[in-house]
Amino acid sequence: MTGTSKSIEIYVDADACPVKDEVYRVAERLGLKVHVVTNSFMMVPKSPLIERVAVAAGPDVADDWIAERAVRGDVVITADVPLADRCVKAGATVLSPKGRPFDENSIGMQLATRNLMTDLRSAGQTTGGPPPFDKRDRSAFLSALNQAVVRLKREGFSTG
Repeated sequence: MTGTSKSIEIYVDADACPVKDEVYRVAERLGLKVHVVTNSFMMVPKSPLIERVAVAAGPDVADDWIAERAVRGDVVITADVPLADRCVKAGATVLSPKGRPFDENSIGMQLATRNLMTDLRSAGQTTGGPPPFDKRDRSAFLSALNQAVVRLKREGFSTG
């Protein structure tokens, strides 16, 4: 693949994403297009690189919009494991807001864990939630996003 054939784009599953500001900063610094996908009103910075995509309310509408567009050379930011699975299968680089990569080697176990926890909750079990998001998570995310972009550039994808 040549460096100019595909620009890296970032897709953000934005409704509950705690790292949107970090994505915006990285995108501006590197000249990356960002699609902020939400089913509610959300302010985004005024920038030709940042597009707010408002989708209809409903289950999986934002996920479907992202999954239909994300391809190899793109980065998807989501905590939604089923969406991550769809995007990994499409060849996209997928990161959680805590910087954890979703990839072909890990997505099966992550889906199984998610499904088990969903089943336990629906059976009345109290499973607790994830630990609070903190500065280390934010730092891990920034590092993972930078590493993902560097790797994609080495593979021949372009920025800006």
